[in-house]
Amino acid sequence: MTASMTEGVSSHPLDQRMQRLDALTGARWWAAFVVFLYHMNVFAPVPGITAEVIGRGFFGVTFFFVLSGFVLTWSASRLVSLSTFYWRRFARIWPVHLAATLVAIPVFYSFSPDPDQSWVKPVDVVVLLVSILLLQAWSRDPVVIFAGNPAAWTLSVEALFYTVHPWIGRVMHRWRVRGALVLALAVVSAAFAFRAIAIVAPESLVAQLPLPLVRLSEFVIGMALAWAVRCGWRPRVPVWAALGLTGVVVLVVTIVPTRFDGTFSARVVGGFSNELITVACALTILAIALRALDGRPSWLASPPLVRLGEWSYAFYLVHATVIYIFLATFGYQLPAWGNLVFYPLLLALGLAASAALHHWVEKPVERRMRQWKDDRSARAEKPAIPAAA
Repeated sequence: MTASMTEGVSSHPLDQRMQRLDALTGARWWAAFVVFLYHMNVFAPVPGITAEVIGRGFFGVTFFFVLSGFVLTWSASRLVSLSTFYWRRFARIWPVHLAATLVAIPVFYSFSPDPDQSWVKPVDVVVLLVSILLLQAWSRDPVVIFAGNPAAWTLSVEALFYTVHPWIGRVMHRWRVRGALVLALAVVSAAFAFRAIAIVAPESLVAQLPLPLVRLSEFVIGMALAWAVRCGWRPRVPVWAALGLTGVVVLVVTIVPTRFDGTFSARVVGGFSNELITVACALTILAIALRALDGRPSWLASPPLVRLGEWSYAFYLVHATVIYIFLATFGYQLPAWGNLVFYPLLLALGLAASAALHHWVEKPVERRMRQWKDDRSARAEKPAIPAAA
């Protein structure tokens, strides 16, 4: 019996309660942090290659998508009904999304936008409603995709992930390690094939697929790896090696397309950058999880990082709003090392806002919504008391 199992042995992995992997929560913070750096680079860029590397901070979203598939599959249980699963995911993401969107609207929308503030859009009730309902990423129009709170397009993608997770799981749960690994390899291959078509034929119907379908491969890869580990797969993947690979991939997809612009190598590396980073993120998540299951200590599981990881969802949703408030006040900054003075200040403000959102909205509302559903389900399952004769 592995360290991930509680007392008792079951014939099926779904019947076993899996241990909490705090190191993955800590890792989630760093994914949010690199997205923060990406947006800071828009407002207050630094010079040289550093700016180019920071400009790849959007890869933190790829990490989130793979991690989402891994964590949801790791925590899956037969005891959670389909309706409860969907309600819990809704309670987890939507109340905070609504709160963050209401805060973001005055920053990103106006009835009379200033032409010098290109990020401010005219108020459009229909577009805002689409974003609140998490449908924006199904559009190909950037005005719609980044509607409401611009960061929330990823939640629109996640909504599809949550919808299909139980159904993909029902098929995948029939398999063990080999089946899960075949699924992971098949999805990786499909992702590269899709990107090849998009590069060769950018106007084709395949290349025009909406973002939720395009990014689904990242989620499913995370699912497949988590299931393989739940079924007992324990490869040797050192965390340092996985992190090193991720760093190398980031440098390659940053340097090659710019330094060798116009070459075949630049086109290939630039075109497949998201797929390359997806594989690197998947291996990193796998390595962190395996280390935790071995019982080895990790700085990622330290209490401060775990706390930051718990705040990371709220931080992700509010950090850009904080940054663009400063952008509206100070304007775009020219590249300079002196811009670093803004970074700790806006990080602190973003963390304060995310802590407030986490403790005053995210956790209490989610807890009450989950309790409401649990009470409702308990009443529905309670056997009726026969009437007296």
